[in-house]
Amino acid sequence: MNVFTNVKDLGNLNVAIKEALEIKQNRFAYQHLGKNKTLLMVFFNSSLRTRLSTQKAAMNLGMNTMVLDVNQGAWRLETERGVIMDGDKSEHLLEAVPVMGSYCDIIGVRSFAHFENKADDYGEKILNQFIQYSGRPVFSMEGATTHPLQAFADLITIEEYKTKARPKVVMSWAPHPKVLPQAVPNSFADFMNEADVEFVITHPEGYELDEQFVRGAKIEYNQAKAFEGADFIYAKNWSAFRDPHYGQILSKDRDWTVDTIKMGLTNHAKFMHCLPVRRNMIVTDDVIESPDSIVIQEAANREISCEVVLKRMLETLK
Repeated sequence: MNVFTNVKDLGNLNVAIKEALEIKQNRFAYQHLGKNKTLLMVFFNSSLRTRLSTQKAAMNLGMNTMVLDVNQGAWRLETERGVIMDGDKSEHLLEAVPVMGSYCDIIGVRSFAHFENKADDYGEKILNQFIQYSGRPVFSMEGATTHPLQAFADLITIEEYKTKARPKVVMSWAPHPKVLPQAVPNSFADFMNEADVEFVITHPEGYELDEQFVRGAKIEYNQAKAFEGADFIYAKNWSAFRDPHYGQILSKDRDWTVDTIKMGLTNHAKFMHCLPVRRNMIVTDDVIESPDSIVIQEAANREISCEVVLKRMLETLK
């Protein structure tokens, strides 16, 4: 594996899940692969789970790790071609990226959507420059449009907690006070559409996601109806995707907050969220603190999803 940005990069999902569960039983079995190899983690945006879980996964594999916070510990980087660099940006990404590649063996990149230009965001301009110019295997630690490490961890968690062969999984929009990207819901839809689950997306009208990720999944605008009989509820906010409202908040309707009444419509569903979560906006205290909340276990599996990806990239280097 040289690139990881979406579900297709994993190949056979059943094989990937089996590999993840085996690694979880012995996280240090492949340390020989990472000996004298270096992972560079490049952050254009802040992180908690991604930073810690990715670094831990690399350490499990015996790798050295380096972390670069572009906006705090480096020159400000220009990303556009043809720009006269007479402003506050001292270095161009086209020079910086191959230099970074010369210091490491694998690169992880985290760069969020800017909501200034939809084409630029959905073209993954920054991530793709690393893929094109670094000369190294590159994986997304969350891009402008996808968060595949999170979605892979979500799938691993569902596999561990499902009580039937083909569970009903519902991804529900929920209100949030700030504009959030579509990366997490895009990737969750991307993975669920390839998994052996009954997948339903519920959201207010106007919050339809990009069809390349939805791919014909069932859309239900009535949240209560969507929750009926669900085995997993995945709550997440996202901003509007469709023009002319791209990147905008269309609603803060707290009727969409996940509470005990709505969870009571489900089949004793497990509650999931990628974290961080706005309590009593996305989900009420009693739901996220209930025995059916698996958000911590889900976050812990971020280490496992990343270790699978890094292991496969190290095997490519061999």
